[in-house]
Amino acid sequence: MFNGMNKTVKEQLEINGIPIGPSLSKEQAKAIYAMGEEAVIFVLLTQAKLADEKKLQELKTASGPGGPDDPSCPSGQKPAYKKPEPKKRKSKSGQKKGHKGARRLKPKNIDKTVDIRAKRCPYCGGKLNICSDFRNRYVEDIPEGVKVEIIKFVIHRDYCSCCKKAVEGTVPDVLPKSTIGNRILAMSAWLHYCLGTTISQVLSIFNFHLQFKMTNGGLVHMWHRLAKILEPWYQEIANDVSRSGILHSDESGWRVNGKTHWLWCFTTQFSTLFAIEKSRAGPVILQYIKDIFDGVLVSDFFGAYNILICAKQKCLVHLLRELERVTKYKDTSSDWPDFCKKIKRLIRDGIRLRKAFDSLDSEVYQRRYHRIEARLQALIDSQWENKNACRLSERLKRHQHELFTFLIETDVPFDNNFAERMIRLGVIMRKNSYNNRSKKGASTQSILMSIFVTIKQRGLNPIDTVVKALRIYLETGNLPTLRAFSTSDG
Repeated sequence: MFNGMNKTVKEQLEINGIPIGPSLSKEQAKAIYAMGEEAVIFVLLTQAKLADEKKLQELKTASGPGGPDDPSCPSGQKPAYKKPEPKKRKSKSGQKKGHKGARRLKPKNIDKTVDIRAKRCPYCGGKLNICSDFRNRYVEDIPEGVKVEIIKFVIHRDYCSCCKKAVEGTVPDVLPKSTIGNRILAMSAWLHYCLGTTISQVLSIFNFHLQFKMTNGGLVHMWHRLAKILEPWYQEIANDVSRSGILHSDESGWRVNGKTHWLWCFTTQFSTLFAIEKSRAGPVILQYIKDIFDGVLVSDFFGAYNILICAKQKCLVHLLRELERVTKYKDTSSDWPDFCKKIKRLIRDGIRLRKAFDSLDSEVYQRRYHRIEARLQALIDSQWENKNACRLSERLKRHQHELFTFLIETDVPFDNNFAERMIRLGVIMRKNSYNNRSKKGASTQSILMSIFVTIKQRGLNPIDTVVKALRIYLETGNLPTLRAFSTSDG
């Protein structure tokens, strides 16, 4: 009566000639119901088996959008057997054979001298005759039992006959009403907001290595105070970013108290501004960048950046990824292969022309540039039948004057890789620290992450820079500009 209970999904399953599967009609279902209870139970169990085997097959292949075969899937989410073999390097890593050696410089100051002498011969165990021959070996290490320094400040109070008040001196190395020194404060904030170390890991460094006990709440409270003091630096970075010649921008998802927010990144060669906002719309950009920007904005094709009136360079790598995605997962019928081939060839020729900028005569370069523009125009004007070709053709038309800006402005890259590398710090912290639990934490995150990343970009010592700034702030009541440290340090 029943056929196929132990068969696989690929084989035909039926009951009294009625096929079991997605194509089962209403009339056929009524006929099975009329056969009785056993027939209904058999069909339900068979349908459940079909669903389980289908789901298992999908997990094995995972070739759909979002799966390991999807070009947009992060490398960390792909199994090792799904990843392609790495390309061989064109040349060996390291310096060429015969290059001048490089080694650690000999230290100028010696803090400790230890005499090392063998007691017996390590080969035969015989007694050794004392000689005057020796060699020096220099090693730099952290001494055993390193711990924080406990400082006692004796604050004298003196009387001012003019003000009729008792006054006391300012402690320059610690914030008011704080028992944690500025150097510990700066170092802990640098570890968390620049290196992406979690709070528990920061506490482990201080508790076990420096033998200094600290709590989560006390540490986070001090970070909030530090962010409030250094907030003028955040505004200074925002001004530097908005006046830059080349600005890279990107955004990524973020969470604040479990609700969806967005991490924005505006970065240049020497400044990076992070902002955590609830919206991903264009008005957020105008909060930090002028609506009429004088430089060149490098970004992906996200529509929010259209709110800025400026020269733009769209990321051509994003366009190539979209072509790859369509080719693998979407409709590639009709004239799609021709459309895809022409775009790839156009982008490749544009990049090749940019690389030849220094070797070509200016007139030749301009002529080839105009030829590329004409090819792009012809590509846009063509009538395409494939729906994905039509969609991407509209995108090319919308951003026609933003695709080859890098051929005119030779300092502008053709991709947005720089912004993606800078925002990667936030992505790592998002994975390790699970974002922020409050708006105040998000604000502190934006301020301190921007400041420490910018300090790193400018080649300054992050801890010394913050400690010096806090000392000047406590002594004078005014925070020096971040630009002043960059100038003084060259």
